[in-house]
Amino acid sequence: MRLVFGLVLVLGIALAGGAMYMAKDRIGQYQAVLKNQQAALANQLTVTEVFVANRQIRYGEPITRADIRPIEWPEHAIPAGAFTDASLLFPEGVDELRTALRIMERDEPILAVKVTQPGEDAGVSHRLGKGLRAFAITVDVASGVSGFLRPGDRVDVYWTGDDGGRDGGITRLIEPGIQIIAVDQNDDEDRSRPTIARTVTVEAAPGQVAKLAQAQATGRLALALVGTRDDTVSDLVEVDRNDILGVEEEIADVRPEEPEVCTIRTRRGAEVVAIPIPCTN
Repeated sequence: MRLVFGLVLVLGIALAGGAMYMAKDRIGQYQAVLKNQQAALANQLTVTEVFVANRQIRYGEPITRADIRPIEWPEHAIPAGAFTDASLLFPEGVDELRTALRIMERDEPILAVKVTQPGEDAGVSHRLGKGLRAFAITVDVASGVSGFLRPGDRVDVYWTGDDGGRDGGITRLIEPGIQIIAVDQNDDEDRSRPTIARTVTVEAAPGQVAKLAQAQATGRLALALVGTRDDTVSDLVEVDRNDILGVEEEIADVRPEEPEVCTIRTRRGAEVVAIPIPCTN
């Protein structure tokens, strides 16, 4: 009996030792594969420092060194305009700070399009493209789309006034798809709550500014909001009172009057000749 017990004990120890050896060998294989994969990933993924917001930065706030921090970012996926060097974000010898043009959340990369130049104010002038001007249009609840307009939106501008001919005047689309850069004195694109504006500032070329100024002085302007995904170009739109009432305008058949010709008849031998003479009443 003792012999059988001893044999079972020896066999158990042998099996346990074999299992431990096999487990150790398998764990070693896994560790080697993992190490190779980590080495391959390290060779493929190159990272660099990118500066991100250290807190939520609101529109118009100055950006200080305490508001940013560097993090490692995959080099092949760095956003365009991101700052990878603190000296670019805070130039040496310049005491003025950059200002946020848009709201930035914590850990969001600081991009050049979201900040001003050092010392620049976050005003309307930085939004104007080359050769363009800012023009203010007076609006109310009806003409201003009930306060749902905000900077960055595009609108069609309609003019209603007297064209000097048709009874009741006309309404005509004069500027399609013009861009808003400010509502009242606010050019924050992240504003979401509707407000009843009194003025809307649009971006326009000098010729468009002259057209809008003349239209605003001679009639009423109304704005129609264009969808963000709408890329259609509006054709000429013109409506008068007859179009609204469905009245077809009668076109008079005016024929040019033929000039009156007066003649006298004279016989010349066997032939009668008509000779034109001035007509007298």
